[in-house]
Amino acid sequence: VMIDEVLSHTADIHPWFRESRSSRTNPKADWYVWADAKPDGTPPNNWLSIFGGSAWQWDTSRQQYYLHNFLAEQPDLNFHSRAVQDALLDVTRFWLERGVDGFRLDTINFYFHSQGLEDNPPLPPEERNDQTAPSVNPYNYQDHLYDKSRPENLGFLERFRALLDEYPATAAVGEVGDSQRGLEVVAAYTAGSKRVHMCYSFDFLAPEKISAAKVRSVLEAFGKVASDGWSCWAFSNHDVMRTASRWAAGEADQTAYLKVISALLMSLRGSVCIYQGEELGLGEAELQFEDLQD
Repeated sequence: VMIDEVLSHTADIHPWFRESRSSRTNPKADWYVWADAKPDGTPPNNWLSIFGGSAWQWDTSRQQYYLHNFLAEQPDLNFHSRAVQDALLDVTRFWLERGVDGFRLDTINFYFHSQGLEDNPPLPPEERNDQTAPSVNPYNYQDHLYDKSRPENLGFLERFRALLDEYPATAAVGEVGDSQRGLEVVAAYTAGSKRVHMCYSFDFLAPEKISAAKVRSVLEAFGKVASDGWSCWAFSNHDVMRTASRWAAGEADQTAYLKVISALLMSLRGSVCIYQGEELGLGEAELQFEDLQD
């Protein structure tokens, strides 16, 4: 049993955040990423949230902005704080003591930010893609050099791996969301035996239909950057439409097509993640609005 572990952020109703936002001097004041407004009251820099708009939310209690790479209700933890790292490793140890076999590490490349809070530079149009966010999302207009995939992350991942190594036969798979450098990040995070065991990127999760050329391109690119890294390949997950709906539409024999896709996934060098229902060739469910729970 591997469980999902979200370390990059908490809810804004979490006790840690409630304490952090209460003042600038409390014991957890630096547990989240806080920054002053610019002189004109605007956010500290141009960083964007994947879900739209600024990645900064004004907090009236502290009279500062806090960082959220995702929803405003999901403030980012400050991994530059050793106390934050220690607290998260304590959470991890709790679950290891309960007997879990490992973790799927959500948004593993979003843990650290640049403390200089530099503006992200613009990304040339020809380099934009829709791997981690829709192509029409302004998030894809930036080259995310300073708000994710930071080199400082490697030190924490080594601390995390050292903890897992205390518990034999445990493992971790990291989710890497980086549209420009995903494979390079996977290679770096899985190199050697002191970081995470495997990671997956979004190269096969984009809307673009899979093809022999696409598979060859991705595998060749990964081979060039990962001398000893280890990928975990996935064609579907909770973030994207199912393979049957995303790729099989329009195929004359969808059943045969999906069997080939499944065989292809199982033949790739590395580990694989099969999204529940993919082994049955299930498509997207059609739900009535009144049946929605989230």
